[in-house]
Amino acid sequence: MTEHVVTTEEELRELVAPPHPEIRDKALTLIDPETARFLRASTFFVLATTAADGSMDVSPRGEPAGGVQVLDDHHLAFVDRPGNRRLDSFRNILQHPRVGMLFIVPGMRECVRVNGEATLLREPSFATGPGIGVRVRIEEIFVHCGQALRRSSLWDREGWPGDGIVPTTVDLIASQRKHRPSLITSS
Repeated sequence: MTEHVVTTEEELRELVAPPHPEIRDKALTLIDPETARFLRASTFFVLATTAADGSMDVSPRGEPAGGVQVLDDHHLAFVDRPGNRRLDSFRNILQHPRVGMLFIVPGMRECVRVNGEATLLREPSFATGPGIGVRVRIEEIFVHCGQALRRSSLWDREGWPGDGIVPTTVDLIASQRKHRPSLITSS
């Protein structure tokens, strides 16, 4: 099979036409009132960060509705929740503070995308107790097309994989454990 590697934006545009101006120019630099309502209703978002060496991290985050705080029309914030304690996202923010976020509201096909600059806060004022908070200064925010959520059948139980198709969490962890270099060499 012969593959042609795309190396320029001109080649890319030969394959995909430019977007309609309404889509091309949809990004805002502030949080409008309706988008603020969407963010407050979001119970799930993913946080993308980059380390100084260019390595990436994408971290899923779950919050009850209202867990993401809209501080003003240029800032949003959230607190850290107990997890695996690796701190991949936070270490990356210390090295390279630019973040990407994708907010999802259950049952909604469209999402909201945010790009901005993050700051880690100790015992943030918007939290109900001690801990780590993240404040994000909005650089770009817009409604993201819902086609991926529609195609994935994310909200349609009939489109979900049947029993036995997806490995269990225990099976995934056991399989990955067998392939960790640190465990292979010490066996």
